[in-house]
Formats: sequence, C-alpha cells, structure tokens
Amino acid sequence: MSKRKLSRQQRWRIEKIQAERAKRAEQRDVKDSQKLAAGEYGPERPGRVIAHFGRTLDVQADGDGPTVRCHLRANLEGLVTGDRVIWRAAEDAEGNVSEGVVVARSERQNVLERPDARGQLKPVAANIDQILIVFAAEPAPHPNLIDRYLVAAEATGITPVLVLNKIDLLPESGGELRALLSRYEALGYPVVATTTARATGLDALHERLAGRTSVFVGQSGVGKSSLIDRLLPDESLRIGALSKDSRKGTHTTTTARLYRLPTADDAELIDSPGIREFGLVHLDERQVAEGFIEFRDFLGRCRFRDCSHRHEPGCALLEAVERGDIHSQRFASYRHIVDSLNET
Repeated sequence: MSKRKLSRQQRWRIEKIQAERAKRAEQRDVKDSQKLAAGEYGPERPGRVIAHFGRTLDVQADGDGPTVRCHLRANLEGLVTGDRVIWRAAEDAEGNVSEGVVVARSERQNVLERPDARGQLKPVAANIDQILIVFAAEPAPHPNLIDRYLVAAEATGITPVLVLNKIDLLPESGGELRALLSRYEALGYPVVATTTARATGLDALHERLAGRTSVFVGQSGVGKSSLIDRLLPDESLRIGALSKDSRKGTHTTTTARLYRLPTADDAELIDSPGIREFGLVHLDERQVAEGFIEFRDFLGRCRFRDCSHRHEPGCALLEAVERGDIHSQRFASYRHIVDSLNET
C-alpha cells in the first residue's frame, strides 16, 4: 500500500508543530541551565530511572534514597526505565527535595528493545540481568511464541528464564506443558514454576530474583501483574481478569516501572507493558538462527554458503534434525519465524 501524500498545507502544519516542540524543549533546557548556573540545583549525584513519563522521569537516588520527579535535559533523548543517570536536586526553603534535573546518562549494560506497530525499534528498559518469560496454563501458551521471546532475548544478550505460572491449574502429571518445559531445560534454559494459590508458590521465584534486575514479558493474562502484586504487597497494581469469551488477558500496565522487593536480597523488577506477540521484524534470518542456541554448532557447516536450510543437500541443520540433535518442533518454529519475516 502506498503512503498517502500530504498537501502543502499539511506539511507546513507538521513542520510548524515540530518546530514549536523543539523551541519549547530548548526553552526548558535554557531554564535548567540558568538554574544550574545560579546554584538552584545541588551537586551531581547518581540515581536510577524508576519510571518514564515523556519529558519527566521518576529518579531514585542511589542508596535507597528518595524518589524525585525530574525534568529531562533537551539533549538527553531516549532514556528508559532502568537507566543509571546523573541528576541534581532542587531543594525548598526547608531543605526538602522538591524536584530535580537529569544532566547525564551513565553507560548502559544492555537495553531491551522491541518493534512498535510500524516496525521501529522502541527501547523498553535498560541494565537488565534477566528476562523472565512468563506463560501459564491459561491462556494456552504456544511454543512458537515462547521461541520468539527466546530469540529476542538471545539477540539482546540478556539471560532468559522461563516462568511457568498458575501451576495449580495443571494436571498432576503436568501434561503437555511439562513435556514442553523438559525440552527447554535440556537446552540449558532455567525454568521456574510459580503459583499465587499457595503460600510457598513463589519460593523458587524469590530465589531466582535475588541480587538481579529482572523484567517480566509474556502474553497478557499470564499473571505478570499478579506475580508482582504478591512480590510487592505494598504496591497497588491493577490486575486484569481473563475475558470469559476469548480467554485472553486484558492489558493492565501502561508504562514500564522499576520496583525493589521489600527483602534484603537486592532484587529489582521492571514491569513492562503487556504484549501479545513479540515482533522480530528487526532481525534477519541469520540472527533468528543464532537465537536458537542448539543451532549454533551447525551454523556455517552447510555445503552451500547461501543455504536456506529448507531442502538443500548437505544442509547441516536438516541433517541435525534427522539425527535428533535438533528437535523437529523447534526447527519448525524456526522456519515459521523466518517465513513470517519474509512475508513482512
């Protein structure tokens, strides 16, 4: 479909709005600079972005300090929850911190990005130790969706962890989900089973979270917010109920926010907006193949350098599938993802 052409008046209007926004941002930056020069802001101090609201941020000072609403300097774009920053506080006449300004961003350990509806990469959170891929008995998980999350996690270099929630809804034998999990465990992926229906249902999750900054991802309705509500009893989180008709969850989280667990194990959680499908349009076929960790020993060993891993003789991946070194369902999932990229 071709893009709609804009009239001269529409283009002028868009340019005018963009110019006005740039001017306002510049004016804010000038005011902040004037306040800094006048000594209205205190000395520089380190902090962590707890939440992001456009041109303002919630920043928590290091050492369990207060959370302060801070303005963002105009030359600092793209900050996200989890970023470590340098900021300066403004104090009132009684010495209380009323607001602040972020003046610099520290170097990132990593950044989690996902494509938006237009296929443009959008940062979600930064400085993450592990991605918790949450799925549950309801809504029914699809292996291909789990594989998409795993490929996305592998592309970022952030450790993925599979979290099976609502295990109280599973049959005693575990059913197909347990068989599916055993295949991922055999590949070396950590797997944690959880439930909010029992007092000890989150013990394994607490142990996995200790000393790490984690982010929850997964389909809506799998219980991400419910888990965080149990982990953070003092926080008021909205929990959406499953639709009786579709058995799909409703989106309940509107912005990524960092929470610190009320324990002594230095655990942090980032709750990100729920997404039904994790797009991979920013990856090419090679990156997708590398995201299937059991493929890596066979990549580059095909007879033909431009092997598409479909029907070519001497394809190392196809031969590995025939020998059982690669599970046929995982290979089918890989093919499905690559085909979806080609269609896009």
